[in-house]
Amino acid sequence: MAGPAFRAAPVRVRVPATSANLGPGFDTFGLALGLYDDVVVRVAESGLHVDIAGEGAENLPRDESHLLVRAMRSAFEALGGQPRGLEVVCANRIPHGRGLGSSAAAICAGIIAARAVTIGGAERSGALDAPERAALLELATELEGHPDNVAACLLGGFTLAWTDDGTGGAGTAPGDAPAAVRAIRLEPAGGVVPVVFVPGNPLSTAEARGLLPRTVPHADAALTAARAALFVEALTRRPELLLTATEDRLHQDYRAPAMPESTALVARLRADGVPAVISGAGPTVLAFAEDGAAEKVARSAGEGWAANRLALDREGASVLPLA
Repeated sequence: MAGPAFRAAPVRVRVPATSANLGPGFDTFGLALGLYDDVVVRVAESGLHVDIAGEGAENLPRDESHLLVRAMRSAFEALGGQPRGLEVVCANRIPHGRGLGSSAAAICAGIIAARAVTIGGAERSGALDAPERAALLELATELEGHPDNVAACLLGGFTLAWTDDGTGGAGTAPGDAPAAVRAIRLEPAGGVVPVVFVPGNPLSTAEARGLLPRTVPHADAALTAARAALFVEALTRRPELLLTATEDRLHQDYRAPAMPESTALVARLRADGVPAVISGAGPTVLAFAEDGAAEKVARSAGEGWAANRLALDREGASVLPLA
């Protein structure tokens, strides 16, 4: 059976940075931010050529081990076959190892690019029907390990992601089919402005996860569940509730020893009435500001932080014109 055919023309894919957890929504909430990586991919006659500019240019691999290339290979395999060769040009703006979804961006860019250069594949993530979108999310989650960042990167806006094993909570038995990954997209309220404070040094997600305990007190779990429910209302309709809604007792305090400066900044911002959280696994700090106060909030961190007011991304991963 013949494999897929590929387009001769290059394609350009843009993917947003993302912030996960957002305080109480551990491994569930994701938010797409207006900071982007771009990748241009062309099917070549043979071989693999990877060019990288911007974030990670000095240390990222330029071979088959590159995460974006691995994501493309997985997507091509799902589409029926590999191209003869690939030329990949990456323009990276999302900081690496800072809790802003750089790995999710690479994975989503690779999957979307592979579909875009395959004849019959989707040329834009928004053009996918529900089954195709679900398949993209499943593949991206398989590569990333959890769905929160990849859901926001693919869909844009504010996302809630979870897994569904079809048992109604009864759990799975050995040999059962893997749990399906689900996500829904919600629209953040107008006037909410994300401000990110990026420190100079990275922190690995594995290190941050290694600090989490196997169990937490029931009272802490109950409080965090209540705050997560409130957060959905706060971010989408009532931003004045965000300070209360971003309270968390599941993960941020346990990770504090790995990022004391970030933890101190979160505490200082919250003491000033600014809803602030650790972005993803850290060490970036994410604050939610009102439109008129965002610049003042951005100036509040002091030296040692790259503070940026960002837009909310509402489109997610997409294919753009080359020009």
